[in-house]
Amino acid sequence: MGAYALASEYADQLLVGTVRDVHTAFAKRAFGLANHATGGSARIPQAIHDSLSRTLYTGIGAGITAAAAGFRAAERRGLGARLETGAGGRHVLSVLNGFIGDRLAEEHPEFAIPMSVRLRGADVPLDEAHLAAAFPHATQNLVVFLHGLGENDDSWNRRRDEHGGSYGSRLADEAGWTPIYLRANTGLSIAHNGVALASLLDEMLAAWPTDVRRIALVGHSMGGLVLRAACAVVTDAGAPWTLLVTNVVTLGTPHLGAPLERTVNVGARVLGILPESAPFRRILEYRSVGILNLRQGLAADVQHLPHARYHLVAATLADSHRHPVSEVLGDLFVRYPSAVGRPRWGRAMFPDADVLHVPGTQHFDLLNHPDVYTAMKVWLA
Repeated sequence: MGAYALASEYADQLLVGTVRDVHTAFAKRAFGLANHATGGSARIPQAIHDSLSRTLYTGIGAGITAAAAGFRAAERRGLGARLETGAGGRHVLSVLNGFIGDRLAEEHPEFAIPMSVRLRGADVPLDEAHLAAAFPHATQNLVVFLHGLGENDDSWNRRRDEHGGSYGSRLADEAGWTPIYLRANTGLSIAHNGVALASLLDEMLAAWPTDVRRIALVGHSMGGLVLRAACAVVTDAGAPWTLLVTNVVTLGTPHLGAPLERTVNVGARVLGILPESAPFRRILEYRSVGILNLRQGLAADVQHLPHARYHLVAATLADSHRHPVSEVLGDLFVRYPSAVGRPRWGRAMFPDADVLHVPGTQHFDLLNHPDVYTAMKVWLA
């Protein structure tokens, strides 16, 4: 029920407000032309129209506000299913956090996802008892998975039946790694999530059931940027977890920025030119700071771990990354040069990294792809 209340509130702010402002802009232009052509004879109809419009939109807004209050009251009485109880609800919550997670953290923290370790759709408290119970077969080698924008820990199970498991389950069965799945509010800034992740890993390792020998980090899309940001965080821990990191794997990560966010940014500017289209700009500008961060990727001065090996995976829709379709669209969201950190001019970001190109593949297929797993198993051997 709380989700319906939240949806009602933002529907009033975005959809109703946008329709109202577009209507007002068109009406103002139309009546302005009519008044100019008739010497002002349309002023009375314009006043009547404006009064009726204000009454209509005020009424719609009041109705939505009342509905939101009703949904919240129902939730307080325990009516309706919570989003966290099902995979579909968790997906909706993750997408919502990706789009407006920064606003949720300030205005509706009950819907803001905290950075956490996850197991079977639930948070795992980071104390010795809960970690021991959650990971009864904990090993010394940990592989940490962090999803991308609008995704969650369930996202790594994409086509797991078809591929014989997820990356984590297969690495556990075949190579003795303990998979750790994280969930984050991807609407927050990459820097904020990097600090949260560094703190979480410090706390988790302090209570881990065994001594840890190796840590491998695997990030999909934005998750790869957050992992890199976390590796650059200086913490107060006596033995930083970063000293244990031997491998960093990024899957379709926009190291040089994502063209889609740049396109949206240009689109928002274009929409703002005319009064009739300017209200639609509100919807585009509502996107979270996490999405905005994807425009350029991380700052150039974010340092890599000198002792860790980096492995970069890039997908393209066509068979070659030089194909015109791949040049323009990449994997739909990230172009090949960005995924491998190779700008057209200037030095490569990861000159000694392993690079895997997965042709004929779209962005989300990298969450569980047989070619990626084969390479990952070799890299982490």
